[in-house]
Amino acid sequence: MRQTTKQSDSLDWLLDELVQRVPAAREAVVLSADGLLLGASAELERSDAEHLCALAAGFSSLARGASRHVDGGPVRQTVVEMESAYLFVTAAGQGACLAVVSDADADIGLVAYEMAMLVIRVGENLTAAARPTTDAGDAG
Repeated sequence: MRQTTKQSDSLDWLLDELVQRVPAAREAVVLSADGLLLGASAELERSDAEHLCALAAGFSSLARGASRHVDGGPVRQTVVEMESAYLFVTAAGQGACLAVVSDADADIGLVAYEMAMLVIRVGENLTAAARPTTDAGDAG
């Protein structure tokens, strides 16, 4: 059973609704830009949700780096197409991302649209503060 907080509970039901409403959607998470789990759909155990957050944060970071390299502007969405699945990662408020995994036969336009609608609907509530950084000179 997944442990939740008040903030994640409020996101979890929205993610559950998204997964139930979108045909072929499997699971969804909201994460901070540095990969911390903020909310997850019901079918995900906490360890699986955290793993998906780490993957999504990595892809998001790579996409931002690529965009900087080619002067592409802000990254709107990253889509990873696999043989039997898609992974969608989109910005969701300041310092947060929404990630959705779907079957390969999903209507990718519909998945992207529903993700955008969720972000518009609750985007200001998806803001995540960055983790504080420590100065390497302070260690030890």
